[in-house]
Amino acid sequence: KRKRMKTGVLKWVWCLGLAVGLPSCSGVEEQEVVSPDRHLVVGMTELDKGEYGDVSFAVYYNGERALPLVRLGMETNRQKYAGNLKFKSVSEVKPITDDYRMLTGKRSHCVNHGTERVYSFENEDGNILDVTIRAYDDGVAFKYGVKSVAPEELVVDEHTAYDVPQGVKRWMQQYTLGYEGFYPLSTNGRLEGQPDANLWGYPGLVELRDSVFMLMTEANIRRGHGGSFLCNADSADLYRVRLFDKQQPMGETWESPWRVLIIGTLSGVVESTLVTDVSDPSTVEDTSWIKPGSASWIYWAYNHGTRDYQLLKEYFDLAAEMKWPYSLIDWEWDQMGNGGNLEDAVKYAHERGVKPLLWYNSSTNWLGPTPLYRLNKPEDRAKEFEWLNKLGVFGIKVDFFLGDSISSMDYYIDLLEDAAKYNLMVNFHGATIPRGWQRTYPNLMSVEAVYGAEWYNNNGVLTNQAAAHNATLPFTRNVVGPMDYTPGTFSDSQHPHITTYAHELALPVIFESALQHMPDRPSVYYGLPEQVKQFLSALPTAWDDTKLLAGYPGTEVVMARRKGDVWYIAGINGTDEPRVIGVPLENLGLEKGRKVTWFKDGSDGKSFVTEESVSLPENGKVVQVTCLPRGGFVAVVK
Repeated sequence: KRKRMKTGVLKWVWCLGLAVGLPSCSGVEEQEVVSPDRHLVVGMTELDKGEYGDVSFAVYYNGERALPLVRLGMETNRQKYAGNLKFKSVSEVKPITDDYRMLTGKRSHCVNHGTERVYSFENEDGNILDVTIRAYDDGVAFKYGVKSVAPEELVVDEHTAYDVPQGVKRWMQQYTLGYEGFYPLSTNGRLEGQPDANLWGYPGLVELRDSVFMLMTEANIRRGHGGSFLCNADSADLYRVRLFDKQQPMGETWESPWRVLIIGTLSGVVESTLVTDVSDPSTVEDTSWIKPGSASWIYWAYNHGTRDYQLLKEYFDLAAEMKWPYSLIDWEWDQMGNGGNLEDAVKYAHERGVKPLLWYNSSTNWLGPTPLYRLNKPEDRAKEFEWLNKLGVFGIKVDFFLGDSISSMDYYIDLLEDAAKYNLMVNFHGATIPRGWQRTYPNLMSVEAVYGAEWYNNNGVLTNQAAAHNATLPFTRNVVGPMDYTPGTFSDSQHPHITTYAHELALPVIFESALQHMPDRPSVYYGLPEQVKQFLSALPTAWDDTKLLAGYPGTEVVMARRKGDVWYIAGINGTDEPRVIGVPLENLGLEKGRKVTWFKDGSDGKSFVTEESVSLPENGKVVQVTCLPRGGFVAVVK
């Protein structure tokens, strides 16, 4: 079906024609990529500028244009592949099926289907840029591939840009090295009071049109890759991909990470596994030692508590009493005193049937908290990890990384690969967002990269913003991978929380993290009602299925997660007003005879109303739950 004009120039522009019921275009080549369910259609465009031009694509969702343009291209220190491209060829349609198992995350069995095509373009020097595009049922992924023309050739820039029209709602976080910020709502690409803000971290959520959303991120960063972020400095509505490293060695061939656009309904975005679908399969053969679970955590209530052996013992006792498998020994364990040292602490944890986890400084960024420089060199890591095996430590938390550079990404991968050799689980803090590593390296249990409950320690900002922030994270940060928010803080740390107890109880269900660190004081957990303690003791941290039942960013969330045949349903009110939240159960396929236990807001917000053995409504009716301001609820369906 290809047409080449008499001038020899292929005027290859995008048109869907009969594919989506739109008017056909004269002299147009149809070479779209269509998702298997035909809801998403991607059309590549070569804008005619003489013989050479710019290249972009558009995305249609359910027959209507969803994303106006995604501009494409890249640049090396030797040549450009942008503004000087002409179409050479396109591959035949290749069906893609992703079918794999996960030990962690929102779904244990992940299945997705897509369609792939590879488009080849030639620049004015006669060199080829390959653009691989996949249209999945839940989004679009694309990547670049080039061959170097000289041994010293470097990737220096990327020209990918997302066109987001003025007036469209977007929830995006200002880019920082630790990804610890809020996701404020904007409709013009700027922040109120911060007109100069123009750098944005992944993921970014956009409501393309009413009830059609897009989440922008990247996935499958391999060794030698640096991360990227978004910049709209030139135009508030054009988000350009910017590389963290200004120079990236290419080798003989170079392939970019996947640029990922999850597109669909809000539930489709939240439930998507597209980030792991396009990531490399697991590199770990024996995974029997990888066990998700909850952990007691001393830092939130006592910043320097690990220095105190007697105080740390209380957290091992807490984990044992609550039947949590783990306890995290946080920073400054090399300074432990008051009757014991690290070896004594690990021994005591084992005596209580608790598996200890151990904190490390990455020694690449903030060099204050100790221990330092134990993991940076391969020989030091091997020595340290062998010692941890002998000591009886089951995992590590590594903190304070320095950005998204190639060297940082390689260091993350070094840590994951070497830890797996010694059967050690990994939690990254002060770190980048997950980009699919949780599939490739299944010992990656969690990543911080979130403005979480730890910030109650640092300043008073979270107090008044927590409810809306908590009701935004399920639609943004937590979509792309595990999030170590450290939920479930019923008492106050250095700064108070004004979310209700039921709101806090809902968070370990709403927020996915294979290691769920429970941060409050032992006395607080011991003082909870018996049924609440039983709930926290039995709560899974990895799931067989996940469904978003209702919600909107910043307003409310109702999440359902299944483990075995038990459904855990949790909802939160993100507003400062009382709110009646509807809980639709028809999509869960629940049989008659199921029973449900509810935990709802007590009248003062500091207590629970528990309703047991209440039969589910018949005929898929929506259950209405009244929540206090910043309130919430949990339901367990057995």
